[in-house]
Amino acid sequence: MAVPKQAVLLHGAGGGAWEWNIWRSVFAAHGVDAAIPELQPAAAGLSATTFDDYRTQVRVAIAALPRPRALVGASLGGLLAMACADAVDALVLVNPLPPAPWAAQLPARDWPDRVPWRRDTRLTGTRRALPDADDATALFAFRRWRDESGAVLRAAQAGIAIERPRCPVLCIASQQDQDTPPALTVALAAHWGADLLRVSSSHVGPLLGRDAATMAAQVLAWLSDR
Repeated sequence: MAVPKQAVLLHGAGGGAWEWNIWRSVFAAHGVDAAIPELQPAAAGLSATTFDDYRTQVRVAIAALPRPRALVGASLGGLLAMACADAVDALVLVNPLPPAPWAAQLPARDWPDRVPWRRDTRLTGTRRALPDADDATALFAFRRWRDESGAVLRAAQAGIAIERPRCPVLCIASQQDQDTPPALTVALAAHWGADLLRVSSSHVGPLLGRDAATMAAQVLAWLSDR
């Protein structure tokens, strides 16, 4: 496989393209153009937005890039990336929400139709969620969290059926992840025969933590080796 010079980076639930600012800079420095779509609600509103609405947006973003191309997804973005793996040449999953049957082992949550993360987020909560980031990054993230579709999160919790990708796959499992238990990412990687990178960070630490640039460089090195 030729080293992809194009990549799509997918943010997680309640986040946005800003989560990838560090990775975008590292990728650009190595000659890889990163497209970072901002997932948009359906015309009927966020409460009516479905997993398929987001998946369609991802496929449009992928189709706009020439091959070879890589797809990188974090958290919910990782699950969306798995669902679109047939359209890319390499897949990187950062603490992804797992597909079925592993989704059944996620912590049980009761998601309302509109998850009010923007309204209810507190700086102290953001700081706890980002123990491996500096204070400036925590403040930056706190000001940018957004609400999310409960229907999308309920669908993820129920389990999305995903076929094993045919392209090379790298799974990244953060050992301090409080949202996606690292054991699930490890099990997914083993079942798919994917490469696995274990890191000591939080759920979004690989993107926003102090070692985010190093993590992005490791992913680029994996793409090159593959």
